[in-house]
Amino acid sequence: MKRLIIICEGETEQEFCKDVLYSYLQKKDIYIETPLIKKSLGGIVPWEYLKKQINLHLNEDVYVSMLIDYYGIHDIHKFPKWEESKSIVNKIERISFLESAMSDEFEDRVKHRFIPYIQLHEFEGLLFNNIEAFTSNIPLKEIINLRELESTINSNANPEMINDGKTTAPSKRLARLISGYNKIVYGAILAEAIGLERLRAKSVRFNGWIQKLESL
Repeated sequence: MKRLIIICEGETEQEFCKDVLYSYLQKKDIYIETPLIKKSLGGIVPWEYLKKQINLHLNEDVYVSMLIDYYGIHDIHKFPKWEESKSIVNKIERISFLESAMSDEFEDRVKHRFIPYIQLHEFEGLLFNNIEAFTSNIPLKEIINLRELESTINSNANPEMINDGKTTAPSKRLARLISGYNKIVYGAILAEAIGLERLRAKSVRFNGWIQKLESL
């Protein structure tokens, strides 16, 4: 059985890995561990800290990946080639460029076991997959604007593309549309209800990441 460490940005991503990815990858003879980012109070840390954590795991002779949001990365985090990436208009191409730049930060002897992954734009974007997941798992009285929620889902064939505005990012939308929204609890419930197959079918980059993991 292969050992894979997925470094998670926060508890939402960690719960998703435990509830959804763990059993799926275990069937493919891949055992995952899901530590949180070190030196974090919940969110991204400067690249120098994340790189050190990744390197420590790579030197354990295991595969290493990560589940972090593009939305939370800023200039102060100094990710490799961050400034250069800003000139790439297409967000999917921009993030692929950043992932490649991260991979190049590691020695050849270990970087073949590193699978960088940045979620576009947020993990919560994946949840805008189908309205039934919401209406079947959240009391209707807690859904403040069902019409807007359904419209957002229907107008985004790939929910990963829901943007990164301060008020329109996926997590911000959910907090506005659902009364008492708790990102850790609701994220895990909705992701499990949607199921990995449907998550992959709509979210192109996410599906590509899962393909890399399961091909180990």
